[in-house]
Amino acid sequence: MPTKILKALSDPTRFKIVELLKQGEICACKFVPLTKKAQPTVSQHLKILENAGIVKSRKEGKMILYSVTNPKIFDLIEIAKKMKK
Repeated sequence: MPTKILKALSDPTRFKIVELLKQGEICACKFVPLTKKAQPTVSQHLKILENAGIVKSRKEGKMILYSVTNPKIFDLIEIAKKMKK
């Protein structure tokens, strides 16, 4: 549902997480220093993004790697950035 996606992206931290994923798959542990948020907070944000269908995760050993489910989400982010101007 589009409203669930927009609501998930409405938080600046979640928006930043998705922007970071443009580089490709990222380990959950990397989001802590990149967002300057505590690990439990990052985990909550990732869960919201996953529940909204924006990101997916996979386990590799002890690491949990995140990526976007659909690269078209980056188009939506670019549109949102342009609307801010």
